[in-house]
Amino acid sequence: MPTATTMRVPDAPKTRPSTSLVAPPNKTPQFTIDAQNKSYKHQYANIYFVRLRLLRGFVEEQAKKKWNEVAGNPTFVPRVLDVEKGQLCFIIGTVYMDMPLKPNVLDDIARDHSIPAPPPRKKFNSPDDIITLEDESGRVCLVGDRIRSAGLVTGVIIGALGIETNSGDFEVVDYVFAGMAPQVSSEWDSSKRGEEMDIDESGDEFPSDEWIALVSGLEVGAPSPTDGELELLTEFLTGELGGLSEQNSASRISRLIIAGNSLAPVVSTSNSVTEEVDRKTRRYGQESAAFSPHPTINLGDHLLDIARSMPIHVLPGESDPSGTILPQQTLPRAMFGGASAYSSFRCETNPAYIHIASGSASNAAAKNGASSSKVDASERRRTLLVNSGQPLNDMFKYLDSPPHTRLSIASSTLHWRHMAPTAPDTLWCHPYFTTDPFIFAETPDLYIIGNQPAFGTKMVTDKQDEDEARCRIILVPGFRQTGTLVLVNLRTLDVKTVSFAAQSMGGALSSDV
Repeated sequence: MPTATTMRVPDAPKTRPSTSLVAPPNKTPQFTIDAQNKSYKHQYANIYFVRLRLLRGFVEEQAKKKWNEVAGNPTFVPRVLDVEKGQLCFIIGTVYMDMPLKPNVLDDIARDHSIPAPPPRKKFNSPDDIITLEDESGRVCLVGDRIRSAGLVTGVIIGALGIETNSGDFEVVDYVFAGMAPQVSSEWDSSKRGEEMDIDESGDEFPSDEWIALVSGLEVGAPSPTDGELELLTEFLTGELGGLSEQNSASRISRLIIAGNSLAPVVSTSNSVTEEVDRKTRRYGQESAAFSPHPTINLGDHLLDIARSMPIHVLPGESDPSGTILPQQTLPRAMFGGASAYSSFRCETNPAYIHIASGSASNAAAKNGASSSKVDASERRRTLLVNSGQPLNDMFKYLDSPPHTRLSIASSTLHWRHMAPTAPDTLWCHPYFTTDPFIFAETPDLYIIGNQPAFGTKMVTDKQDEDEARCRIILVPGFRQTGTLVLVNLRTLDVKTVSFAAQSMGGALSSDV
């Protein structure tokens, strides 16, 4: 007679480690545009002037440190138009890429509207591109193989060492950037494991470590939906999927960050409306509605299930119902249904800085009844900088690939000390007048970029006198295309991925370690 086997249960109930949010330092840029600053009357040139003024000092410091003992005693020329022919010197300015294939709004306006516009290009670069450097005085062309291979895009502040040629161009023999911004010191035990490996190994030495989950590109409501994968993702995060191993992994996840494109682009359904129905609806001055609330309701239901288990941060993306220009403002909480009732559910701007305190600080705050903004956990925190991928996607169009990759370009932005240098040239952004919030005021511990074609990670380091800045770059792939969830260990900054796949009525769960 067959006997039923008893289900294995854990010896102790699983408890999720708690992390809390801490108030950002005063120097951390804020991406919220209030009513007083929401003005579009300013010229976009102000952003370039402010960017050059704020970064020129750092570039000059790096240039003097690097070229202090160069033969010929190069001198610093403050204005690019004051360079003398035949004199070895270095200049500082803003890079502008003169690219014939780059879209031009004036050409779009002048185009005959009876002729359809060509499809957008995947790349802007061509052999006819011209690299120029400009400041308040004027502009000079940069030539030479050295500068051609530098992987530059419009808006980068650089220092160029060279000589002006007889033709008036500036031949570059070397260049420098501002370098990585200073990093706030942390007493969090960050062992050398984060430098030695990109992917976490199985078998953790510290089973109580806090992890955060990263996902992007859910694209709920797409023509080819991934409802099965999304359901598997929800069940995994809530600890309802898999065996004890998967439940152990899920129980250590302290919060979820959704880096944009939660909803799919709206597809017009006006063609499916018959002429008779369209005529009847227009009789009383009404338009036929093509909007369906089902994607929003479906997304809200999944987020409600997850919000019961952990805090959630939602950033808007290119396809979400938010403004097109950067920084994108927060999505309305009301559109997420029951999940918005939880105080741990947060709608963030894009980009967004998120400062997370360790579990011990969170538990101490809970015992003392203190709010997260009053917790003195600045010495044990991680700084996260998250965006939904628009800046990297735009910079990728400027450069050949190979040799340049999305990961190498993201690494370069840290050394440029600017996360979106192509704004406002080819990347739409708000016309700031007195500031440029896209400058790195500090080097984050985690630099997270969503909606990328594939997963990628890299640890970037920069020696700064007696200290060293370390930043883990993470490219989060679109979930609808890859079914990938990224997990990050807050202590070691190690990374691992979990892939979800659903086939017909069955599902599959795999962990890529």
